[in-house]
Amino acid sequence: MPRPTIKDIAREAGVSVATVNRVIAGNVPVREETGRKVSEAAQRIGYHATNLIKQKLTADLPLVRFGFMLHNEDQPFYRALGDRLIETVASLDGVRGTAVVKFAKSQAPADFGEALLEVSEDADVVAATALNHYRVNDAVRQLAERSIKTFAIMSDFAQGERESYIGLNNLKVGRGAAWLLSATARKPGRLAIFVGGHRWHGHDLREAGFRSFFREHLPRFEVLDTLVNLETPLLTYEATLDLLSRYPDVVGIYVAGGGMDGAIKALREERNPAEVALVVNQFTSASRRGLADGYVTSVVGTPTQPLCFELVRLMAKTVRGEAISGQHFLEPVVHIPELGE
Repeated sequence: MPRPTIKDIAREAGVSVATVNRVIAGNVPVREETGRKVSEAAQRIGYHATNLIKQKLTADLPLVRFGFMLHNEDQPFYRALGDRLIETVASLDGVRGTAVVKFAKSQAPADFGEALLEVSEDADVVAATALNHYRVNDAVRQLAERSIKTFAIMSDFAQGERESYIGLNNLKVGRGAAWLLSATARKPGRLAIFVGGHRWHGHDLREAGFRSFFREHLPRFEVLDTLVNLETPLLTYEATLDLLSRYPDVVGIYVAGGGMDGAIKALREERNPAEVALVVNQFTSASRRGLADGYVTSVVGTPTQPLCFELVRLMAKTVRGEAISGQHFLEPVVHIPELGE
């Protein structure tokens, strides 16, 4: 194949050769949209100086440093989320974005606060998954005093201090999970719910929605006392085995946060497929396999690509001084076996 030329870029982008030359030279201003079309066309056809074109287009753009603090580095979902956030920052139009991702050492409130302050050292704006706790609120307040704004991701915290929340409407998610369990359980009976901890605002709302649905519509189901799993598979596994032993007639389980792998493993060991309805949080390799072999009834997941795009876009707007509203809800993605991948 002949090496792609400037003429090939112009043809692919639908612009003149002179326009492509102006983009590459970088000494004559071009419209942002035109520059992007040229850059994307060069990448598609494999032009050898694609990176040079990108550098020319971003040289005069403002630099914005994005900081992200996540928890549970051991969970594939959060590692993948961190990678996607970095990719989203790199592809953001209108700014030269850099991103740093750090993980809290544990779920202790002090560790969340410490990690939040640490990630802010190299950031103009930060976003985090964190407990709703006064130690975290104090860290957010300290950042605000330094004119660094904070976004809450997926589970809200520091209301009144943070800039905005972006994620699912967790009260509705809990009610939706309740409906899914009521529709797939073999019969009315006992139900169990796992949360990561009582300081996770999103988990509290999911539990409230879950319980209110059954109180309102299906009182024949009995929701047992809430189980805390600290979002760890091992603890979830052991607690699920104990649950199945103490309540052999349990008909459904809802894992409102992380640790679903443990519940799936316990059901595989102690029950037949679909004998206990199981609704879990987030679509991962473990929940995909659970759907395929009948041990997971459905998955209520966060659409991570729209989450990252909207989050990074809003963070950039605040750095530019633009006002945004306090909450931004995304639509959940529901996976069921017959529509699984």
